[in-house]
Amino acid sequence: MTSTVVDFGLCCGTLPAGARNAITDVPAIRVGHCTLRNGDINTGVTAILPHGGNLFRKKVTAASHVINGFGKTSGLAQVQELGTIETPVLLTNTLSVGTCATALIRDAIRQNPDIGRTTGTVNPVVGECNDGPLNDIQALAISEEHALAALANAHEGEFEQGNVGAGTGMTCFGFKGGIGSASRRIALGGDHHLGVLVLSNFGRPGDLVLPDGRRPHPGQAAGDERGSVMIVLATDVPLEHRQLERVARRAGAGIARLGSFWGHGSGDIAIAFSTGNLVDHDESRDLVPLLALNEARIDMLFRAAAEATHEAVLNSMLSAEAFTGRAGKHRASLADWLRDQQG
Repeated sequence: MTSTVVDFGLCCGTLPAGARNAITDVPAIRVGHCTLRNGDINTGVTAILPHGGNLFRKKVTAASHVINGFGKTSGLAQVQELGTIETPVLLTNTLSVGTCATALIRDAIRQNPDIGRTTGTVNPVVGECNDGPLNDIQALAISEEHALAALANAHEGEFEQGNVGAGTGMTCFGFKGGIGSASRRIALGGDHHLGVLVLSNFGRPGDLVLPDGRRPHPGQAAGDERGSVMIVLATDVPLEHRQLERVARRAGAGIARLGSFWGHGSGDIAIAFSTGNLVDHDESRDLVPLLALNEARIDMLFRAAAEATHEAVLNSMLSAEAFTGRAGKHRASLADWLRDQQG
């Protein structure tokens, strides 16, 4: 049964959540999964589409922020240099980044036959976490077809969280981690949203701090911090690249509230984009208009990023059921721990 912080009376901040309390509260955003569960294979792909059109032709303004760089992402150098994203964002396991990048390239060429011929090449954006403890990551089970299936499954509205897609084999603070999401409603010249989707796979057992101060422990030895978290932030507030980078940086505040110290072996990376400014690949004008937020109003976006990231991680754990993966390795469910506390 999928659970969220609301089901357990927990509160992550003061801003109101969107209607779905998910990244899909931002209009036009689509999320899809492809999940592989077969014996020691417990992995998958999760796709985030900023809009339903041709992303190469109509790019979204974007930025990224590396909290701790023990990660193997694809495409972030160009995102930081040009300030746009031109493919869907795929999340998967560490050793499947190249496969997913190739799938994004093939899909972009299918939609845009001029790529690499009469126009530039395409920059695929892929994020990852290491699901090796619960998944036979050496099997390289993810194929291009799995990545394309996640893209084909993407839709607006509600979507699965927890042990699904890229989150199938993930661990968070010793409990079962996975895919989680949350959003905040923002009144800035109209009704807007900031949404977050996380792939949670970080945190030492015993370090987790709940919003009410409790410190759940899954009963495992602490060990080193060797996990990762991918954080995808989206908003329909018009922001330019520099502003998006500032917002992405505040995702770290949400991670810190959980008790993480961003250990040496953790790849903690945020990717942020705005659907409020589309960049035309075929633009012919010398000067183009750009709508941007009044910088004096950006604190509300900062707060939303911290709160929604905090809550999205907890939702990833609360939506995840107890799980037994490769070689019998087991991860308890945080939701079960909380239910036991309620008696």
